[in-house]
Amino acid sequence: MALSGEQLQRYSRHLTIPGVGEAGQEKLLRARVFIVGAGGLGSPVAYYLAAAGVGNIGIIDNDCVELSNLQRQIVHSTKTVGKPKVYSAQAALEAMNSDVKVNPIQQRLARDNIVDFIRDYDIITDCSDNFSTRFLVNDACVILNKKLVSGAILGFEGQLTTILPGEGHCYRCLFEDAPPAGIRDSLQTGGLIGAVPGVIGSLQALEVIKLILGKGRVLRERLLIFDGLSTKFRRIKVPMNPECPVCGTQPRIVSLLNQDYGTDAS
Repeated sequence: MALSGEQLQRYSRHLTIPGVGEAGQEKLLRARVFIVGAGGLGSPVAYYLAAAGVGNIGIIDNDCVELSNLQRQIVHSTKTVGKPKVYSAQAALEAMNSDVKVNPIQQRLARDNIVDFIRDYDIITDCSDNFSTRFLVNDACVILNKKLVSGAILGFEGQLTTILPGEGHCYRCLFEDAPPAGIRDSLQTGGLIGAVPGVIGSLQALEVIKLILGKGRVLRERLLIFDGLSTKFRRIKVPMNPECPVCGTQPRIVSLLNQDYGTDAS
């Protein structure tokens, strides 16, 4: 595919990067990325991928925009309060870049539909806000051999990792099971500084772009931890766990339908 005159202008700052150029931009335009969640993390991820010209973006979220979301969920606006988040996001992204086709899915992500939703996408980006969904997305990506970029945020802190099935750790190598219900609920309802998902979401988008272009080092077997109060980053090595229930040498999780992912997957 040849870039149009408008595309040459739109992506001109990409085209001058050594090793990217028109060939790299064409990879971005052909890429297919699936975003789980159109909230705090999903907003910057979606915005920067669309701005970069990632041609096909799927977004799943079952919620509608609320006024309290706007402190951090920058893909939405006061005018879209009450509207489904996926359609609010679609309108914003396609208005910014007509090269991008957004596939909005206003459904709850579940073990009986996730395979059909992510099957045709190259890279999955987990921007969810609960452990049930993170485990579900991780397991599906390992089983289907899908690249996964996973982020999480709370208060002034955030974390990020990239999972390449067969080449490094998975999410269950970090956390085999969800924490107890009380801790889980407090994490899900805890406060959050709106700029923190901007930091982590932007880094998620960058990881996705590097994967598409085949450039640089991604966070394989690494967990990046961000402390916003001290403005510090730490990288922790996360080796593969040979006893991991999904990616280990003798996996116990080989079918999503036999697993209990709770009721808060979305």
